[in-house]
Amino acid sequence: MEVSGRKVAPTIRLRRLASELRKLRIAAGLKIEDVVRQTALDQSSIYRIERALNRPQRRTVITLLDLYGVEKTRQETLLGWLKESNQQGWFRVYEPYLPEQYQALIAFEYEAESLSTFESMFIPGLLQTEAYARALIKGVVPAIDDDDLQRRVEVRMQRQSVLNRPAPMQLWALIDEAALRRVVGGPEVMRAQMRHLLDVTTRPHIRVQVVPFGAGAHPGMPGSFILLDFTDPFDAPLVYTDSMAGDAFLEAEEDVTRFQSTFKHIATQALSQAASKKLIQEAA
Repeated sequence: MEVSGRKVAPTIRLRRLASELRKLRIAAGLKIEDVVRQTALDQSSIYRIERALNRPQRRTVITLLDLYGVEKTRQETLLGWLKESNQQGWFRVYEPYLPEQYQALIAFEYEAESLSTFESMFIPGLLQTEAYARALIKGVVPAIDDDDLQRRVEVRMQRQSVLNRPAPMQLWALIDEAALRRVVGGPEVMRAQMRHLLDVTTRPHIRVQVVPFGAGAHPGMPGSFILLDFTDPFDAPLVYTDSMAGDAFLEAEEDVTRFQSTFKHIATQALSQAASKKLIQEAA
């Protein structure tokens, strides 16, 4: 989605509306070409609306809902989603400095009921200390300037608010032992990071398990990923992947199912929570 010439990640409400409009069109037995013929909308506009690339005007949504035969009570619900689709969280002030996909991750993370993550090389962002995050970002992006570094650290720390709210997000983190052994920022920074991991494992809504070197090859070795689940049944689960080739969201049912199965398989090769805690203590 673009605002004043710059890209802004769609909110979860806009994504929800876009997905529902596409489902309603299909349920009505209409192709995009049919909608073009029966409305004043052009094909590219419909395409972008259904992919949450554009925030449609209220009258446009009403035109589509009338065409799809949606009853008035249901229309008001969907128009409510449209009204709320401009609402962003705390990270709005950082939008000009953040990549679009990272903005989207933060927005979805903020709304998620639960998050399952596998991390092969780093401590997961939601569990990082400030010193570890600073050293990690500086190491991964060596050319970063001080102001951008500070903003990224602030964003990473603020993201962790989802774990501290009255109804905290449920977090299940599988971490490869390599992430514990790689010394980021020096021994003192790593020692503090390991102690922080031990502290968070005492919280009932946070589950941390380590995949030890002794587990051998496992299906998480190709790369890290995040699974996000939401309370509202209209919000389908999402997969987020991050690699040198770029960040990506996957929401097709077969992709989500594949990553869910992969996560469960990795979990069977991970140590128990108690054994994981002991390994983290040794690393500290």
